[in-house]
Amino acid sequence: MASLSMTQIRAGNWASGFGLNRAGKVQVGPSSRVGFKVFASETQATEPDLSVTVNGLHMPNPFVIGSGPPGTNYTVMKRAFDEGWGAVIAKTVSLDAAKVINVTPRYARLRAGANGSAKGEIIGWENIELISDRPLETMLKEFKQLKEEYPDRILIASIMEEYNKAAWEELIDRVEQTGVDAIEINFSCPHGMPERKMGAAVGQDCALLEEVCGWINAKATIPVWAKMTPNITDISQPARVSLSSGCEGVSAINTIMSVMGINLNTLRPEPCVEGYSTPGGYSAKAVHPIALGKVMTIAKMMKSEFDSENYSLSAIGGVETGGDAAEFILLGANTVQVCTGVMMHGYGLVKKLCLELKDFMKKHNFTTIENFRGVSLEYFTTHTELVRRQQEAIQKRKAIKKGLQSDKDWTGDGFVNESESMVSN
Repeated sequence: MASLSMTQIRAGNWASGFGLNRAGKVQVGPSSRVGFKVFASETQATEPDLSVTVNGLHMPNPFVIGSGPPGTNYTVMKRAFDEGWGAVIAKTVSLDAAKVINVTPRYARLRAGANGSAKGEIIGWENIELISDRPLETMLKEFKQLKEEYPDRILIASIMEEYNKAAWEELIDRVEQTGVDAIEINFSCPHGMPERKMGAAVGQDCALLEEVCGWINAKATIPVWAKMTPNITDISQPARVSLSSGCEGVSAINTIMSVMGINLNTLRPEPCVEGYSTPGGYSAKAVHPIALGKVMTIAKMMKSEFDSENYSLSAIGGVETGGDAAEFILLGANTVQVCTGVMMHGYGLVKKLCLELKDFMKKHNFTTIENFRGVSLEYFTTHTELVRRQQEAIQKRKAIKKGLQSDKDWTGDGFVNESESMVSN
């Protein structure tokens, strides 16, 4: 493992200013909420270095517990830290948990194989679960306890509120007092309470999003990530608004609005609650290609319009292997979140993810995450450009097939191939 040095600060935009946040952290850069960047020294590691530093937050690896059941209480978040996850994002909290009432069952699964056989591999997962129904005071107490026990690990609070400036400000203030390292704003939950202008109801309305982001970023003193909904035509639009309104990063994607299926025996939708259901959020392996597309769109926008040194992208969607994570990083993601994968495979999954990501890095001689972050992004273009490139390639191949034209073209090497190229068909 390469040694780390606080003396190595990247030049350029990071030199624009220093400050202290409310917790006394030294901060650097155009945003007063961004801390010192930590970089590996020149000592060469024998193994690939998975550590990342995002918005001033240092993580041992890029794997983050995504907001949801895996971060629902102190016990499971502690388990995540003990197993080695790079960071934990707690389940979303709001001021009044009494308004949050969950139902059972609230999950449904899609399996591969004939007729959705119970023996088939789970490839899709739907949930109609709401945000945390535990009292805010309880969650805040547990955040504080976790930060006291794991002061060097990254704990991120996920928050969501109604369309009320005072409520957002109160929630941010109370959450920050626990010592959490950053805040992820849930602008993306596709189900439950849209009538209260919560979750995706904000993320799908860019005017509303800009206003709420303004309230949040005027109040917050730690990095803020905006979590994007995929249930929108152009996901780059809310991502652009969030970053322009002061957020240090964006997370994408949250779950996709879905109906898992209809039971052909009972004729009732699933998951079935007293004979009825409601559309929910779709996740797991089946959404991975969709998530890749959305992340690519955001990454291209960020690369062209924002300074990537100051802004971050956290990718989410169907991650179960190190290869899944590598794909997101190749598109420009700084970190990779896992939620449903943990629910299916357990917290120990992080060890497998780290090993597989290291194997990928060794194969390509990458020593750090930054060595390959965003490398594949340049290979996406328009269909018109694809046509132009193919036409040029065809012309070049035709030119090669014409072969040698006269004796002066003989090279003396490969007589058989050169003479064959001069044979008339």
